[in-house]
Amino acid sequence: MIERRITVLGSTGSVGTSTLDLMAQAEAAGTGRFSVTALTGGANIARLAEQARRWRPEVAVTADETRLGELSDALAGTGIAVAAGEAAITEAATRPTDLVMASIVGAAGLKSAWAAAATGATLALANKESLVCCGSSLIERVKAAGGRLIPVDSEHSAIFQVFPAEAPERVARLILTASGGPFRQTSREAMATMTPEQAVAHPNWSMGAKISVDSATMANKGLEMIEAAYLFGMPANRIDVVVHPESIIHSLVEFIDGSTLAQMGPPDMKTPIACALAWPARMAWPAPRLDLATLGRLTFEAPDTERFPALRLAREALEAGAGAPTAFNAANEVAALAFLDRRLGFLNIATVVSETLERMTATGAVSHAGDGCEGALALDAEARRVAAGFVQALGIASQATVDR
Repeated sequence: MIERRITVLGSTGSVGTSTLDLMAQAEAAGTGRFSVTALTGGANIARLAEQARRWRPEVAVTADETRLGELSDALAGTGIAVAAGEAAITEAATRPTDLVMASIVGAAGLKSAWAAAATGATLALANKESLVCCGSSLIERVKAAGGRLIPVDSEHSAIFQVFPAEAPERVARLILTASGGPFRQTSREAMATMTPEQAVAHPNWSMGAKISVDSATMANKGLEMIEAAYLFGMPANRIDVVVHPESIIHSLVEFIDGSTLAQMGPPDMKTPIACALAWPARMAWPAPRLDLATLGRLTFEAPDTERFPALRLAREALEAGAGAPTAFNAANEVAALAFLDRRLGFLNIATVVSETLERMTATGAVSHAGDGCEGALALDAEARRVAAGFVQALGIASQATVDR
């Protein structure tokens, strides 16, 4: 029986919802017992209130300060405290608990993850931007507080489960697997006309819109390379990516003796979430089972960095170090959201990232990583400003072409 007190940051999103669903399934199966310290969400007040009524947290927080009254009305008479805004989310992240699931998407989740890292709780990290932006300083902050950081991305969870933390010198290489996304076999010419609806239609995984776009551009795999470098202390030249369309092998660890260990399972985010919730134990739940005979075969191919330049740009940012990964992440987020808003073409997502990195390298803005969370946020803000300028310029150029 796994017993945990849990805080879920971003409970109304894809990972947050899956976390609470998994907890309910484990309780129904008699293998887990959970209490919830805090739930935080965005603008989906109905879902946040429903989750709060089910799990009875100490506090429910919405990021949208204008929706506080709506949340308060929805939870009237429950005895659950309500709050709103960034400061309230950060406060929720610091409340005493056993585990914090940090799943707020984008740089918006950085402050709360940074705050949770200092509490001594286990930090289950599904917000990749926190690690990309803060790097080793976030890991050191968790260790200094006596906590543990457990990655929730399926790829990093796979490596975490087989990586010999007590003897990292035994590892020769990390190999991250990529599904290839919805455009794996699409020509570059055809990708130029792809719509947000096509980009978010992932063939294997059910994810939020932004991360689905990142999968379509393979920027997501680039971010994961950067994460892996920090998480496992591995240089860029010992981290590779292989396209594996079935998404059954989630990543591999190659050892110096030639052995390679792979973690396998059906593509379901609840599996890495279950690993984080129960670690170092294992928690039984009604998990989908892997049937290799039915599956028949597993296939692999090298990634195409010509059609998916974001992967190359991420590696270059990782090799450059200092603040380059932060700038890569910020520019990619601005560009991906502009694409979802139909203000930018699909292929121009990578163009914005490339131009932003080039501009910020030329000005020396990425020559240092900043000092912890605040320094990372300052660099992030500058990269976003530069990227937004390129988005606007490319949008004007695109419209001018249409007008002609």
